[in-house]
Amino acid sequence: MAYDVTGRLHEIFDEQQVSEKFRKREFVLEVQDGQYPEHIKFQMVQDKTSLIDPYKMGDEVKVTFNLRGRGFNKNGQMLYFTNLEAWKIEAASGGNGGGGFGGGQQQQAAPRPAAQNQNPTLRAQPSAAPIASDDDNDLPF
Repeated sequence: MAYDVTGRLHEIFDEQQVSEKFRKREFVLEVQDGQYPEHIKFQMVQDKTSLIDPYKMGDEVKVTFNLRGRGFNKNGQMLYFTNLEAWKIEAASGGNGGGGFGGGQQQQAAPRPAAQNQNPTLRAQPSAAPIASDDDNDLPF
């Protein structure tokens, strides 16, 4: 499923070479949601890790991403995690840095399913990312 959201770049991390065949890069987008901002972490993988290079912290961008979930067995217990996998980043509309619409507030596009699939069902899809061993596992548990 494809979603998009607009917000201000809050933090950009360095690229990580997770394994011989897998690399990723993460960034945090600050999205205004009601009274308090939300800080949402996205990741880019493989050849998409350089998408963030033209931007700097504080820039307002529109991020198009897929919602990804995976499970893995760790010591006999099934664990699950979710990633927001960014595959397109562009300057937000209103490009003068003033926040676009809303009198200086950040513009946020509501998540939307891809146009062709109005009633999506979740299906298991093969993952291009390898299952991490305990040695290179960066999960918090």
